[in-house]
Order: sequence, then C-alpha cells, then structure tokens
Amino acid sequence: MDLNDPELEFADLVYAYQSWVMAVINDEKLDSEDTLLTDEITEEALDAMRFLPGEVTSAIETSLARVYDVDAEELAELLFPEE
Repeated sequence: MDLNDPELEFADLVYAYQSWVMAVINDEKLDSEDTLLTDEITEEALDAMRFLPGEVTSAIETSLARVYDVDAEELAELLFPEE
C-alpha cells in the first residue's frame, strides 16, 4: 500500500487493518490449515493504523471478535502480544 498515493481512500486503510485482524484470527483461533498472515498484510495494517482513529480500529476488532466468536481481550493479546 502506497501511503503517498493520492487515490488512497479511507476504505483502503480500513480494509488493510481488517485483513490483518481476520488473518490473525484465522491463524491463531480457527485451526485453519491455510496460513493467511503474511509480512505484507502485517506491514500494511501497521501503516494503516497510523492513520486510522482508535475508535475505528477498536470497532473493527470488536466486530470481528463477535463474528468469529473470539473473546475481545484474547484478540487484543493476539494482535498486540507485548502490551
């Protein structure tokens, strides 16, 4: 994701962050045979986080935790293990 691209939209940032959260859930909680998380997904999500309000990232995390029946606190630990 090119953050200097003038055509980059808010939805692109949301998509990047959402993709990362879904990949983490898939890889850590759903016992999927396919690993989705890549360095590229992680890098794009971390770049997107710099521009997304905390309320937006929190809403994404909360929504996806509910959809995939993952405890919100556990998801936070998976996403940010050192905190």
